[in-house]
Amino acid sequence: MRATSLIGELLTRGTIWITLLAYLVGGIILHFNSGRPNNSSLTRTIWTIGCFSLALHFVTAFNFYHDWSQVSAYEETARQTDEYVGLNWGGGLYINYAILSIWLIDLAAWWRQGADSYRRQFWKLRVVWHSLLIFIIINALIVFKGGIVRWLGVVYCLILLVTWLPLRIFSASPR
Repeated sequence: MRATSLIGELLTRGTIWITLLAYLVGGIILHFNSGRPNNSSLTRTIWTIGCFSLALHFVTAFNFYHDWSQVSAYEETARQTDEYVGLNWGGGLYINYAILSIWLIDLAAWWRQGADSYRRQFWKLRVVWHSLLIFIIINALIVFKGGIVRWLGVVYCLILLVTWLPLRIFSASPR
């Protein structure tokens, strides 16, 4: 493997694992330490790191794997979707773009409205948003992966579900 290829693979894989770790850690802090001061601020910072790491993941994937070609990225997404679920469709690429866009908007609002504002957001919107993220993560780590990554994905998703199932973040009544 060429050095550039190795660096590209490490950067592309590393950035997505940083994203996943940041989302998980932020959720755990938000749920299980909700009464402590500065936890919302810490979660916001961690999720911001995760969001920007996701954007960097897109950049590294386009640079090292797709030569900045949207067509290449779409075709590879379609190939993987066909391989794992039997549907030759690359639309998952646009779902990923939407996830990043929504996450950026969510974070921008959180930074603009203050650290403690997250729990005051419309709770049904938070349920839909985080359910969508969890659905994407389950697909990314379990459906579209195999071997050790799939098993690590199962453990990750179980921890994530244990964190989110009590819906502690959604228990605060909207103001």
